[in-house]
Amino acid sequence: MKTLELGAPAETIGSGGAGVLELTPSSIVYVTGSMSTKPSKDVFAFIAVKAKSTKAVAAEQVAPISGGGWKWVAKDGQAIGEGNGESYNVVADSFNAGGPVEPGTFVWDGIAFDLAKAQRGGTLLYTDGNGTAYRWTVPAADAGAQVAQLKKELAP
Repeated sequence: MKTLELGAPAETIGSGGAGVLELTPSSIVYVTGSMSTKPSKDVFAFIAVKAKSTKAVAAEQVAPISGGGWKWVAKDGQAIGEGNGESYNVVADSFNAGGPVEPGTFVWDGIAFDLAKAQRGGTLLYTDGNGTAYRWTVPAADAGAQVAQLKKELAP
C-alpha cells in the first residue's frame, strides 16, 4: 500500500462497515504539555484530522477498542496506540469532534500520542471498518495549515 503525505485524503470504511469517511490528517504539532497535563515521555504529537462523510449514511471512525483506529509507527517500527501515556488528556476544542459524521458534512477531530523525542516523525496508521490500513508520512517538525490554531489551543 502506498504511503500518503500529510494533507492527503484517504477514503475509508466507517466503524462496523457502515458508511464511508474521507479522512485527511492535515496538521501536526509537537508540544511538551497542555493546559491540563504533561507527557509521561517527552512530547505530545497532536494531529488535526478532517473527517468527511461521503455517502448517504453517517459514518464513524473506528475506535481502538474495536481493533482499528489510529496508531503512530515510530521510525524503528514500534506501533503506539492513540491515547497512550498521558495523551488521552490532550484536547484542542476545535479538533474534538468524535462520534458519527452525518452525510454530506465534515468535522475536525484530533488524535494525540505521548512520544519519546526519538519517536518524532514517522508514520501515522489508520485501520478502517473493513480492516484496511492507510498510512501517512508524518514529519518530525510542526507542519500543516492548522499549526497556529493548534498551538494556541494546546498552549499550557
